[in-house]
Amino acid sequence: MVRSLLARTAIELFAAKGYDNTTLDEVAAAAGVSRRTLFNYFRNKEDLALSGLDEQGELIAARLAERPADEDAWTALRVAFQVLEEIDMSAEGRLEFITLLFGNDSLRAGHAEKQARWQDLFAPLIEPRLPDSDRRTLQARAIAAAAIICLQAANEEWVRLGGHVDLFDLYDTAVQAIRRPA
Repeated sequence: MVRSLLARTAIELFAAKGYDNTTLDEVAAAAGVSRRTLFNYFRNKEDLALSGLDEQGELIAARLAERPADEDAWTALRVAFQVLEEIDMSAEGRLEFITLLFGNDSLRAGHAEKQARWQDLFAPLIEPRLPDSDRRTLQARAIAAAAIICLQAANEEWVRLGGHVDLFDLYDTAVQAIRRPA
């Protein structure tokens, strides 16, 4: 609860003042905690800004694990990704966060690192859905990576369009682009 409040406060300040212009002291003061308390929950400013991505990855993985075993990997991933719409964040807040994320080089790099962790979470859940082969692990990792990149591309386009379109229509378009037969 405290961790979530701190992260939400930080995102609001980052959106209002800019990531680089916001200090951890300001985040702590706005949340009504000491700087030391802030560091009990987060290693640094980047960790604070990106903390929700770890939780999101775990939520997606949990939803993916719940999908029927005979469902194809792409369908299962799409349904699992929809857990993101259930996160308690307004469309405006999501737009601010994604704009912040992709507008800062260090956050963008941290985001890529978090997505690599997502791939590690999703691939073992995708693998059993694929035909048995000696390259099934590689295939599962490739599908996970491609789906994550499609989600990222959809998010970037969603921000470019001001959040006025359905994110998952954009995701479907991105997936269709890479799955289309040559």
